[in-house]
Amino acid sequence: MTRLKDLFPLIKQGDIEIKGMTADSRRVAPGYLFAALKGTVSDGRDYIPQAVEKGAVAVLSEGGIAVDGAAHVIADEPRRALALAAKRFHVAQPKTIAAVTGTNGKSSTVDFCRQIWANAGLSAASMGTLGAIGPKGKIDVGHTTPDPVTIHETLHELAGQGVTHCAMEASSHGLEQHRLDGVDLAAVAFLNFTQDHLDYHATMEEYLDAKLRLFRDFGGQGLPAIVNADSDHREVFEKAAADHGLQIVSFGWRGEDLWIDEIMPRATGQVLSLFWRDVELKPFELPLIGEFQALNALAAAAICLSLGMDVDQVMDGLSKLKPVKGRLELVGKTEAGAGVFVDYAHTPDGLDVLLRAVRPHTAGRLKVIFGCGGDRDAKKRPLMGEIAARQADDVIVTDDNPRSEDPDMIRHAILAAAPDAREIGDRGEAIRTIIAELKKGDTLVIAGKGHETGQIIGNEVIPFSDQDTALDALKGGAG
Repeated sequence: MTRLKDLFPLIKQGDIEIKGMTADSRRVAPGYLFAALKGTVSDGRDYIPQAVEKGAVAVLSEGGIAVDGAAHVIADEPRRALALAAKRFHVAQPKTIAAVTGTNGKSSTVDFCRQIWANAGLSAASMGTLGAIGPKGKIDVGHTTPDPVTIHETLHELAGQGVTHCAMEASSHGLEQHRLDGVDLAAVAFLNFTQDHLDYHATMEEYLDAKLRLFRDFGGQGLPAIVNADSDHREVFEKAAADHGLQIVSFGWRGEDLWIDEIMPRATGQVLSLFWRDVELKPFELPLIGEFQALNALAAAAICLSLGMDVDQVMDGLSKLKPVKGRLELVGKTEAGAGVFVDYAHTPDGLDVLLRAVRPHTAGRLKVIFGCGGDRDAKKRPLMGEIAARQADDVIVTDDNPRSEDPDMIRHAILAAAPDAREIGDRGEAIRTIIAELKKGDTLVIAGKGHETGQIIGNEVIPFSDQDTALDALKGGAG
């Protein structure tokens, strides 16, 4: 039995039994603790009466409000208090947990960690945008970095499955909102930092500060801090690591621990020559295309190596990596051999990196289909249009997830910076049209939605998959 004082040691009325906890008033059940958190859209404090009516026996909130019919836990930082309480409620965690932050590449990196560990015979999992993936399959967690109750509940479940190693994404939202608090980390990692989420963070400085929290607030003395040495923000993350006693492990072309000597593109992969702490490693073929995928794989390797894994085991794992769904995923080829890829790139830097990565593998014309989401950072639309026009030979602007915005207006904002681009609003039509046009040596990249299986139009989620649409077009004999 879990009592309220087990979760909040200083609380009075501490003998009340707590059967569960949630920050969603709709999920309150008898015996629950309800966390009344103030959000950007709604204020959980407004739903306290409904939560108590549904059986909440305790309410966690900031001070300054009255709570009738339930014990009241007051905290200066209720989000952090909820996270720590969730840890006390769901006690078990995998022994080794690494958290990865960065604007792009988090999903691939944590999945690559899982694959490398599993290939070495370890019971491993990953958690993030694609859900929690463990030895018994996928657990849906809802967000890149889910709420703290879901995080600790999921970690507890994974530990119960025997998972010893877990890599998880750490989003800026999750870090700022204390969702990871209470997770016992064995390593932290930084990939890159570029424009995104300015619909949430007021400035790039605030966005950066949120990501830096992973290095400032989660480290212990000597904890490995893996840093992309090629990032423009390398120094600020290394300083944060040094200031808090973390052990810096850098990777990349300019890495001081794990670095690239040479990359040679191949049709379906690339041959990498690497050094690990001054020891030259045997060249091997990484079965992924794109330099950024090589860097994501290196980040995963650096995490595994810094946690004591054998070099030969890591190298063997790298040579057997499979692409993550929707991350530069080869969907198929036309009869003429033109490749069709799907990728999640939805930021200016993500699109730039993606197109530059695919270019060395393209003998003919590089074509890209993309759009921008509605009700999200509008500043990036012309930036992405300009990047696409500069990096690709043929640009097709289509709809992404327009949400409540007029899709015509979103497309026109992109087209303003890509005047020679084609406009095909219907995403399915755009994919079918361009696949039918592909010639030998061409490459098509469908960017923006990646793993998603629906398109958000208004308040509706319409079933839609870039992969399925492309496969159907390819099976129809296009090309």
